[in-house]
Formats: sequence, structure tokens, C-alpha cells
Amino acid sequence: MEGKLKEIPTKAADVVIIGGGPAGLAAAAELYHKGIRNLVILEREKQLGGILRQCIHDGFGLTRFQTALSGPEYAQRFIDAIEELHIPYITDTTVLEVTRDRLVTAASREGMMQWKAKAVILTMGCRERTRGAIGIPGERPAGVFTAGAAQAYMNLFNTMPAREAVILGSGDIGMIMARRLTLEGAHVKAVFEIQPYPSGLPRNIEQCLNDYGIPLYLSHGITAIHGNTRLTGVTASQVDENFMPIPGTEKEYQCDTLILSVGLIPENELSLDAGVILDERTRGACVDEYFQTGADGIFSAGNVLHVHDLVDFVSLEAESLADSVAEYIKKGSLNPAVIPVKTDCNIAYTVPQRISGTREFILSLRVKKPMKDCRIVVRQAGKEVAVKKMKKVIPAEMIRFGISHEKLVSGSELEVCVEC
Repeated sequence: MEGKLKEIPTKAADVVIIGGGPAGLAAAAELYHKGIRNLVILEREKQLGGILRQCIHDGFGLTRFQTALSGPEYAQRFIDAIEELHIPYITDTTVLEVTRDRLVTAASREGMMQWKAKAVILTMGCRERTRGAIGIPGERPAGVFTAGAAQAYMNLFNTMPAREAVILGSGDIGMIMARRLTLEGAHVKAVFEIQPYPSGLPRNIEQCLNDYGIPLYLSHGITAIHGNTRLTGVTASQVDENFMPIPGTEKEYQCDTLILSVGLIPENELSLDAGVILDERTRGACVDEYFQTGADGIFSAGNVLHVHDLVDFVSLEAESLADSVAEYIKKGSLNPAVIPVKTDCNIAYTVPQRISGTREFILSLRVKKPMKDCRIVVRQAGKEVAVKKMKKVIPAEMIRFGISHEKLVSGSELEVCVEC
């Protein structure tokens, strides 16, 4: 006898927020203050807070709260706000699907659930690139970790992953882990960066590497991994301008652990299911100044939109998104974004990628290479709309500045360029 499939209960909600990290929490609290009360946060982990739970170093909150906080302290401020406002959230819940008409399907310990939402906010964060993504040749022994995995072992599970370590990539997490391992008694032999410039913030280079005498080798990569059951060493080589190993520059390093800090990728599988168009440069959604994606009523912010260097900017971005979502819920629609934002060859990307030109907005961008004494210029129809003078710009630091809608005209694209 065939069993009858149980119908999934469907609830109505004004807003469903997918992801309970810093972006999702900030958006939820701001929405509540804007009068949107019928909302829910869905979080895959057992606790709210996202990646901040394992970031026990300080340096968070300097922009948002004007004080230095650790990651858990920063997250707790928003978690406390969620609890005080009695905003509903469900942890240990995996969202399986988001449709274009904003039907959210999730699985939890209580079973399958669905929400029909007026608006969906995507704040799923990002994931780390792994060894497979960058194609390092060699054996496949134990002892190769991403920086985030090594950080979780140490800070969440009190487990020491290394004694003799080499780090590939000078991203912020990798440099922070170089310091963390050193403080716990491990020996970090070197940090290798394939680019001719560091990938992380200058303050982390100074505080995490220079202060502890850990060498940083630019234009270097790992060209082989050695070991059978456990990593025994790696081969590092200098690379040319095309990132190809230079013969004769190989050097062996004996180590039991290789930590990879080779970039982050926005977690956008659900976005694709919902019909959201991604920007091939950011690997996140293409959005307008309201943070609305190409799918009506679906919004995106935080590291799932583009990778940020400071969590403070994640929270500020999510709070701006909440203003837009509240407006969308009350009006039923937003002004159409018809003005594309174009960049020159020195800019890696901009967010937003298109605008309506009817409201002020924050333009976020990164440059492709380090430059000095520059002007970031925004033009439309040959006229300067905004200018930001910079003594130094580096790819590791995201640049943000406000654009007034009063100087904008319809029908002409916005051009963003770097002049040195």
C-alpha cells in the first residue's frame, strides 16, 4: 500500500532572513525598528552569530560601536537585540530552496517547513576556497586545512592542529591564524602569497606577522605537497607575472601542517535557485542601490553579496538593506534600476551594479592593484558626480563613499574610474 506524502505546512511572513550571522541579525533588528514584525531568521548552525563565534581576536566594532570588541562580543550585541525584541529565529535549520516567487522551503529537527514571504533577505555569508579549488599538485595527506577550519579547531574545539606550519595566502584569516598558532606554541615557518602584494589589511601584516617575526614571501606559491598519511613538507617556488612557477627557485619546507588562506567565495547556491543573476567579478548577486537582486522582492547583503574586509561594514550594509526592504513591504515595489554602473580597468568591481538614480546610496568598490595619490571619480554624461581623494589604495581595503542622487540624470550610465 502506497503511503501518502505529508503536506508541508506553509506559513505567511513579511520577511524571511536566510542566515543568522552579522548581516542577518543587523537586518532583522533594523526591520523590527522600522515596524516590520512578521519576520523570521533561519540559521544552519546550532547558534546565531555566524563566523564571528570563532573569531576571538579583537578589532571588531571600531566603526559600528566606536569600541574594540572580539568577534563573539560583537555578535552578542546583535543577538541580545534579537532576544530583547523577541524576533523569532530557528537554528539547526537548512534552507533547501528559495523560489522566484519567494517560497522558502527548509528542513529542521521539527521536519519540513515552508514560508510564503513578501520579501526574502539573503545573508548566507561565504565559504573558503579549498586545495581542490586552486589545484596544488602532490600527495593527499592529513594536515592540509583552510584557515577557517584551523581557527574553528583551536577556538571552538580547543584542539591544536599544528606544530610546524606553513601558510599559503596572506588573507586576513591566514595572518590572524599565524599569530594564533604562534601564541599557542606552534612554529609558523613562512607565509607565501602568490600576488606581488599582500591580500590582507596592513594592520594584520604588522600585528600578526611583523610583530612575531614571521616572514612573508610575495610572488610565491606552493608547487608540491609531500607526505603519505600526514603532511611532511611542501615545495615553495617563486612565480612570474603570469603566476607560473619559475624553474630553479624551488625550496623545501619541512612542516606537519599547511594552512590555506586563498580567498572566500559567496555562498550563492540558493540565490541561483531563486533566479538571481550573479556578478562574475564579485561572485555575488547583481543588485541596485536598494540591495534588491534581479528577482523581485529578493534582497542580498553582507559577504554573500561581496566579500568585506570589516564586519562593521557588513552590519551597516545590512541595516541599509533593511530600510529598503521596509519600503518595499509598505509600497509593494521600488523604483526600477535603469542606470548601469561601469568601471575602468583599475577597479575590480562596484556594488551596486545598477541604480535607479532616485536616492542617495553608498558605492562600495575595490581596486585591482595598489596605487598612490589617486582620485576615485564618478562621472555621468562627462560630468563629475563625486570625487574621493586617496593617498593610497590597496585591493585588501574596500572603499566606500556616498553618492548624492541630486546630480544624477536618467538615461546615462554611471562611470567609475581611478585617476593617479
